[in-house]
Amino acid sequence: MLDLNNLKKSDFYYELPEELIAQTPLEPRNSSRLMVIDRASGDISHDRFYNLFKYLRPGDTLVVNDSRVLPARIYGERESNGSFIEFLLLEQKRQNVWEILCRPGKKAKVGTSFSFGGGKLRAEILEVLEDGNRIAEFFCEGSLFEVLDEIGQTPLPPYITEKLKDKERYQTVYSRETGSAAAPTAGLHFTLEQMENLREMGINIANVTLHVGLGTFRPVKEENVSEHKMHSEYYVLPKNTADIINETKARGGRVIAVGTTSCRTLESVVKKLGRIAPDEGSTDIFIYPGYKFGAIDGLITNFHLPESTLIMLVSAFLGYENTMNAYKTAVEERYRFFSFGDAMIII
Repeated sequence: MLDLNNLKKSDFYYELPEELIAQTPLEPRNSSRLMVIDRASGDISHDRFYNLFKYLRPGDTLVVNDSRVLPARIYGERESNGSFIEFLLLEQKRQNVWEILCRPGKKAKVGTSFSFGGGKLRAEILEVLEDGNRIAEFFCEGSLFEVLDEIGQTPLPPYITEKLKDKERYQTVYSRETGSAAAPTAGLHFTLEQMENLREMGINIANVTLHVGLGTFRPVKEENVSEHKMHSEYYVLPKNTADIINETKARGGRVIAVGTTSCRTLESVVKKLGRIAPDEGSTDIFIYPGYKFGAIDGLITNFHLPESTLIMLVSAFLGYENTMNAYKTAVEERYRFFSFGDAMIII
């Protein structure tokens, strides 16, 4: 029996054969497998993502995260001597000023200048933070995002070792608000045609934005789950989405979050305001068993790393025993795991 007052990181461990970690995306996007889980009973059935419509009803609302992954990895040289440097942009602090990871870090002292893309982009180190990250100011002609689009590379999660042939495959088809360090991967399964078909069925699709930070891959270090400090991420819940969700609830429809990021956005707003309403800000909400959900009725998500905050969130929604059983079943049935892996829907 799980002790909600003494949750351990090790409670969320499961054995995962390395060969089940998906290295490349499937074609077409919606051909991935779909585990269908009844939230009340824990009963499991198996399908394909292109059959998602079978588990939705007219009047339901899917809430998707429209954040777009920034091509945030750039390679350049120190202006003084031409030596190699790699930057990874993490979080925008103000106009053209970002927190970054860099290597080799010893070259990035305060006041040092670097050049990228043959001089299309320059940067100067403003500050060295306690954790070794840097604050850097960037200089370029025109938009920084446009220059990054031209010279930057999309940072893939550390467990993906194969090079991505088409960098758009690590973007959702509905991505539009640039700012994430990692993709909201549950949405990678959708095609534009499938989304249009769902709309024609009477399914609402509403957008939120949550810019996913690299902290999403940061392991939980504390054995006692309640001592883990979540990273903070910027979100926006627009008025039209709030209206759609409230109308859905009023009509008795279901609100189904596509991904843990959409879920965290909605639950953050309810926790802050006591209801769904337009809002924006930063959230460090940490959802684990014992949490009482106030916004969502269903969840579409991928299969997450052992002992991660994401599997803890799923356990909070589906129940601990049902979640660990679902993961055990997924391993036995040879599902594909993590960012380019298969999906589950919990309803």
